[in-house]
Amino acid sequence: MAIVGLGYVGSCMAAILTDRGLDVTGVDINPDLVSELTQGHCRYQEDGLPDLLRSATEDGRLKVTADYAGVRDTDVVIIAVSTPVHEDGSLLDDQLRDACLRLSAHLREGQLVLVKSTVPPGTTKGFVLPLLTASGLVAGEDFGLAFTPERFAEGTALRELRALPIAVGGINAESTQAAADFWRRALDVRVIPMDSPEAAEIVKLADNWWIDLNIALANELAKFCAKFDVDVLDVITAANTVPKGSSNINILLPSIGVGGSCLVKDPWMVWHTARLRGLEIHTARVGREINAEMPDYTAQLIVNELVGVGKDPTESTVAILGLAFKNDTGDLRATPVEGVITALKKTGIQVRAFDPLVDPVQAEEQLELRPVGTLDEAVRDADCVAVLAHHRDFANIDFATLPVASSCLVLDGRAYYSKEKIAELRRLGYVYRGIGR
Repeated sequence: MAIVGLGYVGSCMAAILTDRGLDVTGVDINPDLVSELTQGHCRYQEDGLPDLLRSATEDGRLKVTADYAGVRDTDVVIIAVSTPVHEDGSLLDDQLRDACLRLSAHLREGQLVLVKSTVPPGTTKGFVLPLLTASGLVAGEDFGLAFTPERFAEGTALRELRALPIAVGGINAESTQAAADFWRRALDVRVIPMDSPEAAEIVKLADNWWIDLNIALANELAKFCAKFDVDVLDVITAANTVPKGSSNINILLPSIGVGGSCLVKDPWMVWHTARLRGLEIHTARVGREINAEMPDYTAQLIVNELVGVGKDPTESTVAILGLAFKNDTGDLRATPVEGVITALKKTGIQVRAFDPLVDPVQAEEQLELRPVGTLDEAVRDADCVAVLAHHRDFANIDFATLPVASSCLVLDGRAYYSKEKIAELRRLGYVYRGIGR
């Protein structure tokens, strides 16, 4: 089989499928990425991923190339290229278009093409299909075509790929059946056949729409609780005990914002696509706007707390621990920490940062702030230690020995410290503040 696009999603798919015993041809037009993977290097931080890719490359189960001709000898082709959006939420289709046109020149009868890139409903039939049939082959007759969304989360991708159900929607019944049969054989997971590619396309959008909106609810709930000196985590824990539907109420956790390559774009994709059909979707837009405001809210929280303990923000230093958009990753894509840094700098606060998982060069280019090399260097004489991504490396920080300034603020952006931990911090002389805590 072949995977077109060896970014994060394609690389994870290649790792799991080769580990399951399949031979995979990975195709990507980025020469640097091809060279890295060929030499056994993986640029993505995902537990177990580098080892699986290296093993598959060394024993020949994974062959990486920039030549699309390699797909001709395969039975199944997965398209996993990046599908970003414009500012208005419309699909930026350059990479998908290029992949389909290149692939069409090498398609042959009997192959099955599976689109895994997240797209607006109607894209498989209205965009991908015409491009793939440019060579004269007839989709649904000469080759199968189906959409099958990627739904795993960064940090747990390999485990979820082995367990999560997979939705499939083909352009005809035969394509749907072929796609379902493939995934059952390849991953031995539950397969959910859908009535159309559009139904399968909406599944992924619905997942991320729900997540983003749920986090927006949690963030506004946190702000509400803060007005009454109530710990939002206590409220969420209690609220989530009520049965509703087939499960319980499930309010997620508040934080400094939402980042990554999916949650910040997919709701806008929903919003834009709906408008093209004359439907105004409010929840996708509102959820995005609420979560996009959280970095500024977090920065203002820090400023207010510094002023509250008698410190001048323009003469204060904030040490940020964790720059990535999510705990235990080094991924800086759309990280909300960037907004926090920008807002803090505007107030005149000096900002330092430490994150052992991110690429310091990339961080400097994107955030205009080069991380320091050690925790002590970051927090020395700091007036605030802001934990904005709670990596495992930060779990056992000895706050008693940190060389911070007096009355140092601990801003808990994602650590969700227990009440016992908060009491300990206060005994040590720290001021504690969380999002809604």
